[in-house]
Amino acid sequence: MGSFTAVVAATSGKSGSSSYTFLLLIVLVFVGFYFLMIRPQRRRQQQAQQQQRTLTPGAQVRTTAGMYATVTAVDGDDVILEVAPGVDVRMMRRAVMEVISSGEPEETETVTDAHDEEYADDDAESAEEAPADSPNGDRAKSGKDNVF
Repeated sequence: MGSFTAVVAATSGKSGSSSYTFLLLIVLVFVGFYFLMIRPQRRRQQQAQQQQRTLTPGAQVRTTAGMYATVTAVDGDDVILEVAPGVDVRMMRRAVMEVISSGEPEETETVTDAHDEEYADDDAESAEEAPADSPNGDRAKSGKDNVF
């Protein structure tokens, strides 16, 4: 019987150590999750709230809908944004995602692809070859486009 108690004591000591290791592993996973996911998200939220609180007329902003505008007035929880010359929109202050600094270029330019430029010449040539009595004019350039 003495050997049986020694075996039980030896196995219970290993399982106790194993449970502490597993518990430590779970705690490390949660700590890593906090530092990699939760903390940076809170920092971004606080930074966005700070920018929303300090909105001033004349600031260039981007809304959560992706619209670029200029702040014309701040009225409590609302801001009045000029999205085009003479077009003002009233939005909630929370709808402003970020304030664009004057050094950042606005994304108003359209980027043309070299691939599109290559086919633009082909389209111009085939439009000249299209029959004048064609019901869809420039669409008569190939057989696959002539579906009625």
